Amino acid sequence: MTPRDVYLVRAAELIAKVDGETDPALKAEFDNLARAYLRLAEQAERNDQTDFVYEAPNKGSEHR
Repeated sequence: MTPRDVYLVRAAELIAKVDGETDPALKAEFDNLARAYLRLAEQAERNDQTDFVYEAPNKGSEHR
């Protein structure tokens, strides 16, 4: 399971809590947390699409 999938599952769990909660304050908190996990899922998806290339410094360019 990718990090994106983990965040989406957690968001779904929190949305289910929103639907079953009667306390307006708790509903709002669960909703805020669910939205945060959805943002994390979006960021994880963007991160998966980013290629990082590491280039070691040239030994001849070291400054002493």
